[in-house]
Amino acid sequence: MSALARERVPFLGVTVTPLRVEQLIPVIGDFLNDGQVHTIAGHNLHSVTLCHSDEAFFDFYQNSDVVLMDGAPVVYLWGSRNEHQGRRVEYRLGSTDWIPELFRLPQIQRVLVVGSTPEANLLGVARLQEILPDATVQGLHGSDWDQGLERQFLNLAHDFKPQLVLLGLGMPLQEHVLLRNKEALPPATYCTVGGAIDQLGGVQRLAPRWLGRMGFEWAWRLMLHPSRVASRVFVEPWILGCILARKKIQRFRKKRALKKSRS
Repeated sequence: MSALARERVPFLGVTVTPLRVEQLIPVIGDFLNDGQVHTIAGHNLHSVTLCHSDEAFFDFYQNSDVVLMDGAPVVYLWGSRNEHQGRRVEYRLGSTDWIPELFRLPQIQRVLVVGSTPEANLLGVARLQEILPDATVQGLHGSDWDQGLERQFLNLAHDFKPQLVLLGLGMPLQEHVLLRNKEALPPATYCTVGGAIDQLGGVQRLAPRWLGRMGFEWAWRLMLHPSRVASRVFVEPWILGCILARKKIQRFRKKRALKKSRS
């Protein structure tokens, strides 16, 4: 794991790497320069819920080099401590916040964009090529992901030798793809970016960044994609709350039992 400092998010039981966009870009540059396998992920309430219900998923996050805060609740809970008040919104980084800033890294020569539909992938590749005019950008769609596409991804990664891989297969598929193939991955920086390829290519309308900074990007997504987002907005927070409450009760009972055994 990277030596970058991690901080615990109160109540959620996860750790994050607090970085602003101007801090993240040099970190990515360092990863590209050392030629090793690195992973960059982002935490929102969905990923936090998965961390508490999927042990392999939790291990992926624990062993990622960078875990950004990609959800307003995560940022606000992290920033609830006094030293972060007033500047916490600067640390909310979705993939579409930092991808446009990759032009600041002239060492980027090869980028692989994996995910979304064939049409959206082409649009995302074209947009990234505009951001990085001196780099070679290749794409592979993620529709109906199966073992064949997974082998194609690995073969392409070994043949193309990308420095940076944007993996947008949705959560938790994208994380499990990296987990399943961690011993076979060629050196590169692998970034799990969810639906960012659709947004990058203009297939999905990106919420205004001021709305995201206020913590209401969920309302924008709910309005545009109600069937996809409703359960995450209205159901998943309760599921997470129940999981965390159950774990707290289990810790309390274990602590009480240990205390009784010592008395």
